[in-house]
Amino acid sequence: MSERSGHDTVLLDEAVVAMIGQPSGRYVDATFGRGGHARKLLDGLSKDASLLVIDKDPEAISVARAMAAEDERVHIAHGSFADLQQHVDALDWPQVDGVLADLGVSSPQLDDAKRGFSFMHDGPLDMRMNTSQGQSAAQWLAQVEESELARVLKEYGEERFARRIAAAIVAARNAQAIETTLQLAKIVSDANPSWEKHKHPATRSFQAIRIAVNNELGDLEALLESAADKLAQGGRLVVISFHSLEDRIVKRFMRERAKGNEPPAGVPVPESAIRRPFKVFSKAIKPGKDEVARNVRARSAVMRVMERVVDDQA
Repeated sequence: MSERSGHDTVLLDEAVVAMIGQPSGRYVDATFGRGGHARKLLDGLSKDASLLVIDKDPEAISVARAMAAEDERVHIAHGSFADLQQHVDALDWPQVDGVLADLGVSSPQLDDAKRGFSFMHDGPLDMRMNTSQGQSAAQWLAQVEESELARVLKEYGEERFARRIAAAIVAARNAQAIETTLQLAKIVSDANPSWEKHKHPATRSFQAIRIAVNNELGDLEALLESAADKLAQGGRLVVISFHSLEDRIVKRFMRERAKGNEPPAGVPVPESAIRRPFKVFSKAIKPGKDEVARNVRARSAVMRVMERVVDDQA
C-alpha cells in the first residue's frame, strides 16, 4: 500500500517486473491513479529513463504534479489514455519501451462519496473520471432512452434483469430527478428480483453506467491499438483488468496481434512467410491468496502482457 495514497496497488511487483525490459528506456503509466505503479517503476528505472503518466482524474494529476516536482524523469498528460499516441508524440518520443494500464476505478475514487462511483456512500451521481468534462451519470440517466439503458445494463453490467431495471429507472426519473447515488441504488435494488449472495444488487448496474459515462471500453480499444503501434522492439504492453468485459477485449487483442499475418487454416503458406511482430509474453497472471487477503478488491484482477519481438516500423 502507498501511505501517500491510502490505496492498495494491485499486482504491483508483477506489473513492474513485466514492464521493465530496458531500465534506461521511455515508459508510459497510462492510468496513474495515485502513483503506486509509477513510484515502483521509477525505483526500477535508471536516472536516464523517462516516465509519462496519464490520467483523466484532476485529483490524480495533482498527485502526479507533486511527483514530477521531485523527479525530473516524470512527464504528465491530463487526459484519456485513448489519446496515448498524441500524448507520446507531444514529447517527441518516436517509440516507447513499455505501457502499463491498470483499468477500472481506484480505491480513492470509490471511497470519495462526492465522486459518485459507490452505491455504499451517498453523494452526487457523477461517476466521471474527468470531472471537468462530459456528462455526469445523473445527466446521462436523465435523457438516455429506455432501450439504450437496457442495452448498457445488459452488455456492460451483464445484468440479467436489465430491461426490468431500465424500466424502473425511467419510471423513477419521470417522477423525480435521480441525482444521488443512494437514490439510484435503491431504485435498482427494488427492481432487482434476485439478489446475489455477498453482492449488492446495484453492483452490476453501477458498473454498467460508469462504463457508459466514461466510454471505458471504447477508450480501452483505442489505447491497445496506440500502445501496440508505439512499442519499440522488446517493449511490453501490460494491462490489468478487473472484469470480464475488459479482459475479453485485452485477451482478444493480444491474441490477434500475436498471430500477425497468419493466413486462415488450410491456406498453404510457409512459416517463413508469416510475420509475427508480437508475442504474448506470459499467461494471464492473477493475485495470490496473500494479496487478496490484504485487499479484497484484488480478487478479480487479471494481468496480461504482450511484447513486440520484431520492429516492423523500422
